[in-house]
Amino acid sequence: MASGAADVDALDDTESQEGSPTASEGRRRALSGQLHWWSEILIIGAFYGIYTMIRNQFGSELGSSVKQAAIDNAYDMIALERAVHLFGEKGIQDLFIEWDLFIQFWNIFYGFCHFAVTIGVMLLLYRRHPVRYGVQRTVLAFTTGLALIGFAFYPLMPPRLLNDCGPFGACDLTYSYVDTLVDPGGFWSFNSSAMMDISNQYAAMPSLHMAWAIWCAVAAVPVLKRRWMRLALLAYPWLTLFAVMVTANHYWIDAVGGLLAVVIAYPLGVLLARKLPPWLAPRPITAPT
Repeated sequence: MASGAADVDALDDTESQEGSPTASEGRRRALSGQLHWWSEILIIGAFYGIYTMIRNQFGSELGSSVKQAAIDNAYDMIALERAVHLFGEKGIQDLFIEWDLFIQFWNIFYGFCHFAVTIGVMLLLYRRHPVRYGVQRTVLAFTTGLALIGFAFYPLMPPRLLNDCGPFGACDLTYSYVDTLVDPGGFWSFNSSAMMDISNQYAAMPSLHMAWAIWCAVAAVPVLKRRWMRLALLAYPWLTLFAVMVTANHYWIDAVGGLLAVVIAYPLGVLLARKLPPWLAPRPITAPT
């Protein structure tokens, strides 16, 4: 992964000389291909649509067999966290659960930043660093695809459902997690009829929230010019980790799964980007020596 990252950064340095007066007009001439916004929207939209459809085909709507597997896997994850003396999600939530406005903020953070920050990073790379965009978009696709494999073959009940006695919950009153999207609430809730119809309630391992947050930092921090922006984006995965635990949507070990998805996807994405046509992954043209 380190060598792949170095290659991407080296390519990025050749495509963008921000201090040069001819950088903006020379960038297109220096690349072997050009991205098209309309094709990117079509590709990303189609990919995410197919991903969503497949993810939900393997999820909570399949009935009792998947539900029991999700419960069993949740108990396995809890046992593993206890074995390493790091079963602490409930303690984190208990520290803050009485602060309604604080919890509502993290509910909104959980639902909004997952898409907004990721889209923002993609737009930045698309507009300013097309070579890097072609690679990092491909890495993100691999990361999301690996998460889909996890959802399909390892259904996992999130903490918020362990003591839930609804159709998707374990009704295990040993646990007392609060589904914060229900109480105190936010923009939306998994308990709404629309979300129940379209969402996979057991798509917890790996945490796609964490995977995308880590990808955002890896993809954009090397090209950000302002120190405060770099620091904010470096903090973003840690803030996401806190958000997914305080809202009881994930175990911390799901976040490790998200990290592993990015680590595995990165060299695959770099390799595939080198094979893609230039209109999907532009490359700098090396000047003759």
